[in-house]
Amino acid sequence: MGSQSSSGMSGGRGSSSGNPAEQSDTAEPNQSSSSSSSSRGRRTADRQQGDRQPASEEDVDLAEVLAYLLRRGQVRLVHGSGATGLQLVQSYSDSDEDSDGAWEGRLGDRYNPPVDTQPDTHEVDRSEIRTQILLATASSSLKGRQSFTHMLTEREQGRCRGSSFSHGECSRIRTHFLPNYVSHKDTYQQKAFCGVYSEDGNMFLSACQDQNIRLYDTTRGRFHLRRTVKARDVGWSVLDVCFTPDAHHVLYSSWSDYIHLCSIDGDSENHTALDLNPDERRFCVFSLAASTDGNEILGGANDGCLYVFDLEQNKRTLKIDAHEDDVNAVAFADSSSQLLFSGSDDALCKVWDRRTLREDRPQPVGQLAGHRDGITFIHSKGDARYLISNSKDQSIKLWDVRKFSPKEGLAASRLAVTQQNWDYRWQQVPQRALKRHKLTGDTSVMTYRGHGVLHTLIRCRFSPEFSTGQRFIYSGCSTGKIIIYDVLTGAVVSRLSGHDACVRDVSWHPYEDNIVSSSWDGAVRMWEHRQTHPLEEERERERD
Repeated sequence: MGSQSSSGMSGGRGSSSGNPAEQSDTAEPNQSSSSSSSSRGRRTADRQQGDRQPASEEDVDLAEVLAYLLRRGQVRLVHGSGATGLQLVQSYSDSDEDSDGAWEGRLGDRYNPPVDTQPDTHEVDRSEIRTQILLATASSSLKGRQSFTHMLTEREQGRCRGSSFSHGECSRIRTHFLPNYVSHKDTYQQKAFCGVYSEDGNMFLSACQDQNIRLYDTTRGRFHLRRTVKARDVGWSVLDVCFTPDAHHVLYSSWSDYIHLCSIDGDSENHTALDLNPDERRFCVFSLAASTDGNEILGGANDGCLYVFDLEQNKRTLKIDAHEDDVNAVAFADSSSQLLFSGSDDALCKVWDRRTLREDRPQPVGQLAGHRDGITFIHSKGDARYLISNSKDQSIKLWDVRKFSPKEGLAASRLAVTQQNWDYRWQQVPQRALKRHKLTGDTSVMTYRGHGVLHTLIRCRFSPEFSTGQRFIYSGCSTGKIIIYDVLTGAVVSRLSGHDACVRDVSWHPYEDNIVSSSWDGAVRMWEHRQTHPLEEERERERD
């Protein structure tokens, strides 16, 4: 979930209490062991019997967390019974998931995410995605001769097909000029949580903890604030936003029973609350997606369920009990909107087929296991074959949905998750969480390491097809950077530095060479390519 780790720091699914104090980890041992007890409670019990860190390390972590919570006013000490005569009571906040923890997301100077110096490319080298990318960037027949100067020489000598470069060759050229310079910036008083371009790239949508949704005009390289919409029914923060395909409306979610639809076409604002009618008393949709035809909204929630809301029928048409823990990310697999992807704190990605899905007996068509900790985001390549997942285990994985994980893979992933007993919101990554060998039954095509996933649900995406041939994966980072990977080699090809706190979301313009980053330092930055002096590039590399 947005500010829960997979370490069992809150009450489980199915808990009927709305009191934040009753949903803390200190209350769990007293909860009923009836059939309504949650998987998160079971996972906490498993951890108590599983791998434990040395007592000294545990004491330091607990003391550090307690001191922080007292300093922030999230808990207080009162006189009570017991050996010490003191009792911890959680203070009220807008959300029991209040992630003002994580020290405002400023652990960047204390954590250096591990990088794979020699990524295992065995699977991706023989995959279909390799062929797709090489064809999309006109690289399939070059046999290593891919330099920009060589291409210019070929064109000048009339060896190009036609009178100029092909679209694929243009895409390959543009991969040499990745964004590296902040051209525009806007700063808010509170954390920027998410931001995304419209499908045509003419608008950018930003959501902030100040409950404002900001719409920017991004035509022809601009980044001008066009309007500000005050979000309604917000608990703690707006957590996700997206455009409808026609870009006439925006959707947003928060700690609320409703997804909100707001018109942005014209001068007036019309907010419509879409009731998901959940069973949980404290409910939140962490992730939203709109179908290609704009008729359906897909949401993933803290009750472990997927929700589909039909705008034409104006009602929830599907609720699927999908995961054993919070659903942090959802996506439509392609333009048909028949296949759905979901990712959860149970460390699994699942694939669902609407045509065979039954609400009373929900069964995914397949599951993808290999992560060791909860999944924070997923992104589809758009071809119903490949997707990527970001995880609290500090890695991104590339998946082929035609290669599902066997039972032993699901069991290995579940066991790995139950052994995680640290809280990613405010704790450093323990060394034991940075294991690099593959789990049994891991069917991922490729693993990417070099970015940090702490504090919040950090997002990753494929780069655009039009301008890059989807050659790259790019991600936010808890160190305040934007990390760009080469899909085929796993290498980090660029690190963009400039934010003072974690970068939660990133969005690459669908047709132009710029990226917008949204950070917990309250800044939204647009990055574009600027030619720099070789000495400046060397200094930047030394800084990184």
